[in-house]
Amino acid sequence: MKIGSINQRQQLGRKVQGIAAALLPFEADGRIAVEAFQNHLRATHRAGLMNAVNMDTGYVNYLSATEKLDVLRWTREALGKDVQFVGGAYIEGQPGDVVELYRRQMDAIAAHGGIPILFQTSRLHGKSAAEKAAAYRAVCRGYAHVLAFELGQMFAPNGEIFDEETFRRLMDIPEVKGMKHSSLDRMIELERLALRDAHRRDFSIYTGNDLGINMIEYGSDYLLGLATFAPEKFAERDRLWETGDPAYYELSDALQHLGNVAFREPVPAYKHSAAVFLDLLGRIPSDLTHPKNPTRPEWEAEILLNCAGRLGHKVQLSI
Repeated sequence: MKIGSINQRQQLGRKVQGIAAALLPFEADGRIAVEAFQNHLRATHRAGLMNAVNMDTGYVNYLSATEKLDVLRWTREALGKDVQFVGGAYIEGQPGDVVELYRRQMDAIAAHGGIPILFQTSRLHGKSAAEKAAAYRAVCRGYAHVLAFELGQMFAPNGEIFDEETFRRLMDIPEVKGMKHSSLDRMIELERLALRDAHRRDFSIYTGNDLGINMIEYGSDYLLGLATFAPEKFAERDRLWETGDPAYYELSDALQHLGNVAFREPVPAYKHSAAVFLDLLGRIPSDLTHPKNPTRPEWEAEILLNCAGRLGHKVQLSI
């Protein structure tokens, strides 16, 4: 795809659907900070974004089955009746039939009023496009709304970027209404968008590219861990793009600066960056990450302070 054809894809004034993958915060003593989590979900909803829980940003790969159910319950309690949210179905490392494992988690998500999104499993790696699509079709049969997921292995080893045939076959599954695309590769995502436009225009592509958040300009919606750092700023940016306000560019650049800092190597440590950032803003009670998650250096707050300033937050480091 040439630069000229990319520029022609820009969709000025498009209304964007934004979803924030919610960070799961911790108290200073290491307990899950339930009240802060629920407050952050409510703030994200008030800003105009949908919440996604039990995602990578919420340490889904480290949570027990009981903890994942707790997160669903806390989410429904926080948001109240009928407010939509997305919930991750993660089965990696669990024994049993792939279809049954997924559907068990999807049933729990749907029972709490959530939209299931299917994390990939390494057990389907190496399967043909037809075999993968058949598994997804069996998993999704009968659900009203399911999202799929393709995740680069810089995020998690169970992730996979599908080939074009697999992507096309997944679009043919009526229950699958969209896909989160996390390759961090603009060209692959642009190809996804072009194939979507040609094959199934009502299918949503949610960019997971925290290093290229302006993919919304080309037809992507988003489901981003970065959005949990500053949901109100993302919602403001989306409104500026929809209304054609040139202030969009300055705010988008400031958010991208935050993304470039937070999602540097090792990428999974971005969750610690999120905790540091939200703690700086006084929105969660500590800057702790999950004990199994990679951490950032002690000076992380200093560079994130600069990011906060560019976004208009007036905060200072405590001495």
